[in-house]
Amino acid sequence: MMLAATYTQGGAFAVREVPRPALGDGELLLRVTAAAICGTDIKIVKNGHRKLKGGQTIVLGHEFVGVIEELGARVTGFRKGQRVGVAPNAGCGRCPACRRGQSNYCPDYTAFGIDRDGAHAPWVNIPEVFLEQGNVMALPESVTDAAAVLLEPLSCVVAGQRAVRVAQGDTALVFGAGPMGLLHVMLARESGAAAVVMFDPMASRLAFAAQLGAHRTASTLEELDRILAETAPGGVDVAITAAPVAEALGLALERLAPFGRLCAFAGLPAGAPRVALDVNRIHYKNLTLTGTTGGSVDDYRAALQLAAAGRLDLERIVVARFGFGQLPEAYEAAQRGLAGKVMLR
Repeated sequence: MMLAATYTQGGAFAVREVPRPALGDGELLLRVTAAAICGTDIKIVKNGHRKLKGGQTIVLGHEFVGVIEELGARVTGFRKGQRVGVAPNAGCGRCPACRRGQSNYCPDYTAFGIDRDGAHAPWVNIPEVFLEQGNVMALPESVTDAAAVLLEPLSCVVAGQRAVRVAQGDTALVFGAGPMGLLHVMLARESGAAAVVMFDPMASRLAFAAQLGAHRTASTLEELDRILAETAPGGVDVAITAAPVAEALGLALERLAPFGRLCAFAGLPAGAPRVALDVNRIHYKNLTLTGTTGGSVDDYRAALQLAAAGRLDLERIVVARFGFGQLPEAYEAAQRGLAGKVMLR
C-alpha cells in the first residue's frame, strides 16, 4: 500500500492508502522522486473531469520525475535505476492529430492524473503505450528534479509560443502571473523578445515576475497603458492570456499592433460568459488569434533540451516544497494561488 492524493468523480478529494501499482510485461514501475501540483489538479478537485466516469477514482498528478524501480519482461531500452521524465498524454496513434505528432489533441487521449492513476504517490505505473509513443525520456544530471517537474508545463508554453511565433525583437504582453504566465515570461525572454510586459491585478505576484525576466509589470489597466505607451506605442506584437479570465481576451486584442498575434492559452471555466471580440479590429489590423492546449511529446522534448542546455532556470518557479507525507498541506498551499509551483518530494 502507499499514500496517495486521490479524486473520485462525483465525490471528493482524499489523501488515503491505495495499492501499490502492479507491473505488466510491457510496463515500467517508477519510484516518484518529485512531482508538482498543477492548476488542472486543483480544477479536477473542485469540478471533476469530463474524461472520468461517475464514481471513478484516480490518483492525481501529471507533472513528475522518477527513477525506474522495475521493468516488465518485454521492456527494452531502459534500465533499473534510470532517472526519467514522462510526457503525460498518449494518443490512440491512428487519428489525424496523432499522425501529426499532436497526441494532446487526440479525441481518445489518455493521461496520468486525468483518466488514469498519476504520480501524487510514491510509485506510478507507466503503461506500454507511453513507451511505444516515446513519452518516457532519460534525464541528464544537469536537469534537477525541481526543474524536471516543470518540463510538462513548459512543454505547454513551448506549444503556445510556437503558435504565435514569438521571435527576436518582439514586444510581448502576458496576462496572468501564475506559474504558466511566469514560464511564458521566461521563454519569451529566451526567444529574444525586446520587451516583455506582465499584467496581473495581484500586485504581490508582480515582483516575482520581474525577478524572472519581465521588463515591466502592471497591476491596473491605467498603469499598463502608460507602460505600453513607452515600450510599444503602436501596440504589442504578441499577447498571451495565461489567466482563466474572459475579459483578458478582449483587453489583449485591443493592445495588439497591426499583424499582432494573440494566444488564448488559458481555458475558461464552465459557465464563463461568452467573449465579445471586435471583429473589425481583427479585420483591419490583420490580427491572428489562436489557442493551444497541452503540449505534445515533441514539445516536451524541446522543453527538456532548453532545460538541459541551461537556457531556462526552471527551478526558480518552485516556491514551496513538501514531502509525500504532507499531501494535504501541499494541496492547501496550491489552492491558495501561489505565483510559483508547489512541489512534492
